[in-house]
Amino acid sequence: MNALQQRIVAFDVALYYLCFGTCRLPVMPTISRLISKLGDGGFYLVSGLLVAWLDIENGIDFLLAGLFVFAIELPVYMFLKQAIRRDRPCDRFADVIPQITPSDKFSLPSGHAAAAFVFASLLSYYYPALMLPAYTLASLIALARVFLGVHYPTDILAGAALGLTSSVIGLNLIDLL
Repeated sequence: MNALQQRIVAFDVALYYLCFGTCRLPVMPTISRLISKLGDGGFYLVSGLLVAWLDIENGIDFLLAGLFVFAIELPVYMFLKQAIRRDRPCDRFADVIPQITPSDKFSLPSGHAAAAFVFASLLSYYYPALMLPAYTLASLIALARVFLGVHYPTDILAGAALGLTSSVIGLNLIDLL
């Protein structure tokens, strides 16, 4: 690892401990688990189906766009996880006790952050008035993963970037069709 990479990792670990340290409040693990649950995947499918059912004008387009964008994001996410193979903080540091059981072994990028930012992007595209709450919730889902001890801050930044990039590509491809 070169000097720049070492500095980035050191900064990331320091930032992680700063975030994880705030999680020591008794209520934070419970709140973080609840918020993180929203990013597990089922929430997006149920929400997409509900929007398709309730919004006659744009609901079906929203659901289909979501399926399309997630079909772009998910394989890239899985490839990156296996290619990078970064240990989770709870696996690397003895003093980090995860507040949940991670869904897989590696941390970079955060799949919860990627999915949350895909969903926020889709909501913002189809329902611009929901942009602020959508991105706020996506950010909270991503941060909850750090507070739970299963991701570094750069994992969630990479996940957010993946989600946003997948959304831009997917929505632009849909517009071309």
